[in-house]
Amino acid sequence: MGREYPKQPLVGVGGVVIDRNRVLLIRRGCEPLKGEWSLPGGLLELGEELTAGVRRELLEETGLEVEPIEGILAFDRIVREGVRVKYHYVIVDYLCRRKRGRLRPASDVVDARWVRRKELPQYHLTDMATAVIVQAFGMLKRRR
Repeated sequence: MGREYPKQPLVGVGGVVIDRNRVLLIRRGCEPLKGEWSLPGGLLELGEELTAGVRRELLEETGLEVEPIEGILAFDRIVREGVRVKYHYVIVDYLCRRKRGRLRPASDVVDARWVRRKELPQYHLTDMATAVIVQAFGMLKRRR
């Protein structure tokens, strides 16, 4: 099934990786959000559990092995073109711990970097991505 004009919503997973008070951001190389900064993640594969999808997607996109710690939020991202639905994703984001690996953009990512919270406005993230990151920092603080 294609991503554009799907017959049903597609399930996506994302990872909010916080390390040394910095969050991992990627610049997307494909639509939707091509060229925009975002959280790493992608589509779940058939038969794949959510946390396994997070691990796989982050390894593919960033070269990092991560451990999903806790779910942050599930939400819809719907993009319409006129009355038609061009994209419809149900995205489940997880707070993740970096395990190992060297950051290197790969797959459909054109850049990846660690960003301090105060620098986030420079990256023009979607309101939802910013809210998820803020929530993740709060969750991490409560866990300590």
